[in-house]
Amino acid sequence: MQSVELQLTQDQVSPDMAELVLTVLSASKTIAHKVRRGALAGVLGSAAQQNVQGETQKNLDVIANDILKEALLASPHVRSVASEEEDNVVAGNAQGGYVVAFDPLDGSSNIDINGQIGTIFTIYRAVDDAAADSPAQFAQQGRAQVCAGYVLYGPSTQLALTTGGPSRLYTLDTDGEYLLTQAELAIAVDCQEFSINLSNLRHWAPTTQAYIQGLQAGKDGARGKDFNMRWNGAMVGDVHRVLMRGGIFLYPANTQSKLHNGKLRLLYEANPMAMLVEKAGGKAVIGAQAILDVLPENLHQRVPVILGAANEVDAFLSAEGYA
Repeated sequence: MQSVELQLTQDQVSPDMAELVLTVLSASKTIAHKVRRGALAGVLGSAAQQNVQGETQKNLDVIANDILKEALLASPHVRSVASEEEDNVVAGNAQGGYVVAFDPLDGSSNIDINGQIGTIFTIYRAVDDAAADSPAQFAQQGRAQVCAGYVLYGPSTQLALTTGGPSRLYTLDTDGEYLLTQAELAIAVDCQEFSINLSNLRHWAPTTQAYIQGLQAGKDGARGKDFNMRWNGAMVGDVHRVLMRGGIFLYPANTQSKLHNGKLRLLYEANPMAMLVEKAGGKAVIGAQAILDVLPENLHQRVPVILGAANEVDAFLSAEGYA
């Protein structure tokens, strides 16, 4: 098994970006250690504050954010940092060639129950005609990403990563090194598994409700096959399942005011996951438009997310009247 560092070299990733990726991964190892210790490290429970999204932060949210931000701002290659937990862009080295956005700890509701959580990150090239602390640094379509990945803190700590080529899977070994364990992830075009928060059914558009009810009907319905439902309550865990064994993940818009345009953040969650899914042969859309083609309107923009098996995403689009 080869290290992520060697794989980055073989993938002809530039030395500066490779060093930056390794900086992110070094921070993730520190977070993984704290996650493993849990209550023993005093990292569980809620912090007495809310983030820019109006969500109550968990202690580990704050800790993970600080670990990543400190590591990235110390890098000479980072011009700007954006975090789901920060109100504004944080300026780094004015000469840095890259900007980094991240969700420091996806799946916060799972922290105190020892459920799946993870770190999601994305890297873009810096915009030369924008200040280091300007949101304009991140006003780039997802297709401009030069790297996307996540670290899943589970029974083993795993890294899914693409630098523009295949989505690859690495596992953190006991010596503290990420080793390649799957050279090229591939999502089958068809599936019989879906991931969605079914408790929101009443809030979805009638076409979305009909699509999900069609999956529930199984062999007795028009689809002619049974579907299983899985839901982790953490995007990083649900998308990991799709990458590993196929399926479709959905977080559609609904009639609740704060979720009308979707719940998941374009910059910190949708774009990096969409890149990983597309590089594994899947599709990722917000409706008629591919997620990676969306031009961001603001730093914390939310969007609907539908991604996974190509034929099943097409079936969803057809049900919604987009195809």
